[in-house]
Amino acid sequence: MTEIALPSPDGRLVTYTLTGAPLPFETHAAAEFPRVAFAAAHVVTDPLADVDPWLTPAIDWERTLAFRHRLWDLGLGVAEAMDTAQRGMGLGWAEAQELIRRAQAEARTRPDALIAYGAGTDHLAAGPEVTIDRIIAAYEEQVGFVEGEGGQVILMASRALAAAATSPDDYAKVYGRILGQVKQPVVLHWLGEMFDPALLGYWGKGTHEEAMDVCLDVIAANADKVDGIKISLLSAEKEIAMRRRLPDGVKMYTGDDFNYAELIAGDAQGYSHALLGIFDAIAPAASAALAALGRGSSNEFFELLEPTVPLSRHIFKAPTRFYKTGVVFLAYLNGLQEHFTMIGGQQSTRSLQHLAELFRLADKARVLADPALAVERMKRVLAVHGIA
Repeated sequence: MTEIALPSPDGRLVTYTLTGAPLPFETHAAAEFPRVAFAAAHVVTDPLADVDPWLTPAIDWERTLAFRHRLWDLGLGVAEAMDTAQRGMGLGWAEAQELIRRAQAEARTRPDALIAYGAGTDHLAAGPEVTIDRIIAAYEEQVGFVEGEGGQVILMASRALAAAATSPDDYAKVYGRILGQVKQPVVLHWLGEMFDPALLGYWGKGTHEEAMDVCLDVIAANADKVDGIKISLLSAEKEIAMRRRLPDGVKMYTGDDFNYAELIAGDAQGYSHALLGIFDAIAPAASAALAALGRGSSNEFFELLEPTVPLSRHIFKAPTRFYKTGVVFLAYLNGLQEHFTMIGGQQSTRSLQHLAELFRLADKARVLADPALAVERMKRVLAVHGIA
């Protein structure tokens, strides 16, 4: 049996015995899945680069792009240059452009590659001088770049718009203008304030229910230009309510990292597709579960995916915006990168207690691919914190 001494909530070191039952890595094709499934993918930083880590991102392109191929091998799509890639939390528009160029070049090498790219206004800092027309121009620049590379757009929420808008009409103007210009249907992204506090009050309304009405009006007015919408509100009830009101042909992509299993499975009135950050961390389990659902085995789907939900809830616990640390930590434990460092030094945003519990939950969810390697790497992290 594989064991490791981990910090307990009371501050003691307690021996934890691993289950020893990791899920196998099995390739699948997207055609096997009854849902469209994107994993929002993280970037791998280069720890040997001579930069100021808080100021200048340094990306290990080889490892970063290899991880995209791994997701494609599992049948998952890649949601690129999104918040999981630390967009708006260290990854700027200049780096995002390079990431989009490189990822699109890799996608062209394989016909099975499903990929879409985040386009927003993050190169435009929010401020009193920022007008609605400047926000439209910023969106046009990023959307134009993605489409110029031949990519599908994920239209990200805008901090600048959240700060500048004075009413829902401003949102309708911005989204109407951009959607009227796109070359192919886009995925809208409504990121809740739990993921980004700067997006509080998005759509110009005080409650999510009121905001939903505004968003649905925008979608209805531009339904032929909307492939779907991803909402990240961490509320199954709100997602289901909105899902039932979408126009025919417009998909709901769950961004609910707390309740994704039940939302993807669906009910008698519909289901959600997936665009999830947690799928980066649990990709083999997500792939196997979706393949089981495709075979009509809902029991196996839940048997594979439900054990990952406590892990996901832990990774995405408040402050939710720090979830990327857990995603990268799991990539390190699983040998998908050789270090636990992040853009902006954000490996420091979670405590050792948090990481220890993440380790236990990952083992129980069967997503530690090589338990012996995971133990060795967890011991290295413990040693950095003075625990030998």
